[in-house]
Amino acid sequence: MNVIFMGTPEFAVPCLERLIEDGHTVSLVVTQGDKPRGRGQKLMPPPVKVCAMEHGIAVYQPNTLKDQAVQEELRRYNADVIIVVAYGKILPKTVLDMPPHGCINVHASLLPRYRGAAPIQWSVLNGEQESGVTTQYMAEGIDTGDMLLKSTCPITEDMTAGELHDALSVQGAELLSDTLKALQNGTLTRMPQTGISNYAPMLDKGLCAMDFTKTAAALHNQVRGLNPWPTATAKVGGKTLKIHRTRVGAPCDAEPNTVIGTAPFTVSCGENTSLILLEVQGEGGKRMTAEDFFRGHPIPLNTRFSEE
Repeated sequence: MNVIFMGTPEFAVPCLERLIEDGHTVSLVVTQGDKPRGRGQKLMPPPVKVCAMEHGIAVYQPNTLKDQAVQEELRRYNADVIIVVAYGKILPKTVLDMPPHGCINVHASLLPRYRGAAPIQWSVLNGEQESGVTTQYMAEGIDTGDMLLKSTCPITEDMTAGELHDALSVQGAELLSDTLKALQNGTLTRMPQTGISNYAPMLDKGLCAMDFTKTAAALHNQVRGLNPWPTATAKVGGKTLKIHRTRVGAPCDAEPNTVIGTAPFTVSCGENTSLILLEVQGEGGKRMTAEDFFRGHPIPLNTRFSEE
């Protein structure tokens, strides 16, 4: 099939590579603009652009798809279908209606659950035990189009959002391949979305501060869901500590926010629960095991941990 591919981050790269591997003609890749990164704020291309250039595919980086000239440029490629994977921009109805086989989106959740920009992270933040990928025909609403195929992925107790991201990225490529095969042989069916839906907005640093009056399970989910970005944080001794990995500890009867153990390093939480800190990072320091960190920065028993 003649395909226009729209995507931006690393998550979308396996889908683009699978389209090429399956023999589809990817005539154009549409992605977001290069952005400054790092200390030098050097302009860097998004991962999808890098992949496209490696394969000699034309790249288009419009600021918006609502511009008529942009739409005319897209129309020039006569695509059979437009594939959208974490592109990050709204497709207007003119673009949605452009290809004869429509616009197919690879979405990292089991729709209708977790519509929006950060379904992977919110699945972990909310303590879900299962996630997955859904392919869907795109409509004008946010992730509201008819569903096509699904595949599921368990979320294990200690899995981080980053680890789930990597698993679903590979899974999404496989599901996209199956979806296009079904489309080509005429067996693809569409199913309207029904049932409970919730919105998964973009993450921000306002979610980082840990409140140790919450249960250890809730805090463990927070740490996992914000790993690798923007990372859960706690205040101790007047300094901010990034918390990268944790484990739920044994029940305890100590007041929340209190250091109740140093080997392993354990903090009491709400409802008589406790949280073991496994990997942390001090201000201006490197990520390391909690054991190594607290060996160099000893914190006595009964020290108060707080989100303040």
